[in-house]
Amino acid sequence: MLLAAWTRGEESALARLTPLVHRELQRLARSYLRRERHGHTLQTDALVNEAFLRLVGLDQVEWRDRAHFFALAARLMRRILVDYARARQNQKRGGGVTPISLDSAHGFSVQRADDLVALDDALEALARVDARKAQVVELQFFGGLSVAEISEALQVSPRTVMRDWRMAKMWLLRELSNSRFQ
Repeated sequence: MLLAAWTRGEESALARLTPLVHRELQRLARSYLRRERHGHTLQTDALVNEAFLRLVGLDQVEWRDRAHFFALAARLMRRILVDYARARQNQKRGGGVTPISLDSAHGFSVQRADDLVALDDALEALARVDARKAQVVELQFFGGLSVAEISEALQVSPRTVMRDWRMAKMWLLRELSNSRFQ
């Protein structure tokens, strides 16, 4: 109800909605950041705040339900992290980075940032082939939604979600394996 009221332009609905969704957005952000490299400089609160600002800034979104809201939040968090990883890759290639010795760089790794970018590229390719399968991956892996919630969000049966999930995992595995050898 609050999402619908917010869509209609009721500012008070956003004020009442914010504390209700904040905890779930925190959970999503923690889930994302757990998969990141150790010592990632982007903090949970910063990721939540950035995603929320982008959600609030979206115009002309017809919020269907809770699952739709969190699916879009998950997508925005993924975009934020991928943009962050791409910027980090650019710095790795000399974009204003202060050189350090190999001894002081012990334990420092950009592999996870590279993996996230590779996964994002593979998901983008999957979306061009089969958008729904890419959405299923995004909602389950990045959004943490259950099969039932994904089923509701995409308006397909739970069996279809499971079938899409299995096929998408195989497709992504193949794509990621091929990209590592190129």
